Amino acid sequence: MDCGIIEVARPVPEVERLAAWLAARSRVTVITGAGVSTASGIPDYRDGDGNWKHSPPVQYRDFVESAAVRRRYWARSFAGWPIFAAAEPGAAHVALVRLERTRRVVRLVTQNVDRLHQRAGSERVIDLHGRLDMVRCLACGARIERGAFQQRLRQANPDWRAPSACVAPDGDADLESADFSAFAVPVCEACGGVLKPDVVFYGESVSPQTAAAASDAVDSADGVLVAGSSLMVWSSFRLVRAAAQRGIEVVAVNRGRTRADNLFAFKLDQECGAALGAALDTLHPPAPAARPASSGRG
Repeated sequence: MDCGIIEVARPVPEVERLAAWLAARSRVTVITGAGVSTASGIPDYRDGDGNWKHSPPVQYRDFVESAAVRRRYWARSFAGWPIFAAAEPGAAHVALVRLERTRRVVRLVTQNVDRLHQRAGSERVIDLHGRLDMVRCLACGARIERGAFQQRLRQANPDWRAPSACVAPDGDADLESADFSAFAVPVCEACGGVLKPDVVFYGESVSPQTAAAASDAVDSADGVLVAGSSLMVWSSFRLVRAAAQRGIEVVAVNRGRTRADNLFAFKLDQECGAALGAALDTLHPPAPAARPASSGRG
């Protein structure tokens, strides 16, 4: 006889282990990477083995020294920005906000430049690699919003039409067949200098202030959780290595291999949003749905 009993699936053991690990801590620092934003439609950089999925991103030195490289970058960004800017936080971002509100997570260090953690509601975020929604002059340091710069790009290139393309990880687009030679790139209105997105390019260093803040976040933690990152870049890998050297336990939720696999206490090879959400539901089970009122008839 069906008595209306609903059988709830138990979390898999790995999720229970993550929930128990979180329950035992009160000062967790989370390090996030591209894997937390893939569900939002922003692609990641690397495959499960840590290799590039696309052509490597532009190098800082090439951007600074070559007008042709800047034209190519900004044309691709012009095409990709509307899609990137429309992305919404996903399940992983929401789960990390919930974790912050349990007061177990005290700092979030993200390699992502999409600001989706902040839009989801996370309050203590360190943008390790900067933010793509701002543009900075390399000469005078003036900063403007990326949306406003999009308007300047449109005004400078009224007849430029990009071929159909998919958004790339850094908010630009794959336009390998396009001709960038006529694309006009505006300069700084204050001093005429070169404008660059306010993010850390490959070959460029994280600012000393940001690096120090990220190190402090790890040093003061009683555990480090890596979410959605292969840790292939030095700026994030060094944080995990420093934690391990100090005896701070590090765990990870990430699809595929990472650079720090031998440093983790354990790793969940699962999608970030689902794994983090399930661990939180184990820690703080959602309230049961109210039963419908009885009609009083047999």
